[in-house]
Amino acid sequence: MTPVIVKRNALERAVVVICSSVLWMTMVLIFLILTANTMLRYASGTSLQWANEIPELLFPWLVMSGVVLAAEKGAHIATVFLVESVKASTKRGIEIFSWSTVAVLYAVLVRATWNMLEIVHDERTPILQIPTSVTYGCVLAGMVMLALLAVLSAFRALRGVQVARDDSEPGAQSAQG
Repeated sequence: MTPVIVKRNALERAVVVICSSVLWMTMVLIFLILTANTMLRYASGTSLQWANEIPELLFPWLVMSGVVLAAEKGAHIATVFLVESVKASTKRGIEIFSWSTVAVLYAVLVRATWNMLEIVHDERTPILQIPTSVTYGCVLAGMVMLALLAVLSAFRALRGVQVARDDSEPGAQSAQG
């Protein structure tokens, strides 16, 4: 059975827009803050006290948005030589099982992260007094998006549907094997 090729749905497009926006905003802010602080340090011998805390808080958001974007584009690490050597029906069964398992594991991580939010909310950064739960919030948001993408992938495997990928996207060639 030849898989049907479909375009990204609204969920995937929303994940790409959200994660791309977070990625670019955090990268630009981190760059501007660190550049300004470095210039200030060389020009006057002083620095902004808070300039180290903001990049530390933003960096996990940058990383998690990149992780989710890579997962959405199929640019994650995979060992496919065994799966590629079996019949199409067996391959489909493996995909359904593995994506379902991944979705359940991400759901477990979502729950664990949610439970941690209350604990880490009392911890604060030394200068700006921002709760540590801000950083854990990015992990929670990323795990929710990854779980949703895994559920969607399991559902597509069940239906025998594949997403049309643009070969010009970065990582497309490595993701396709």
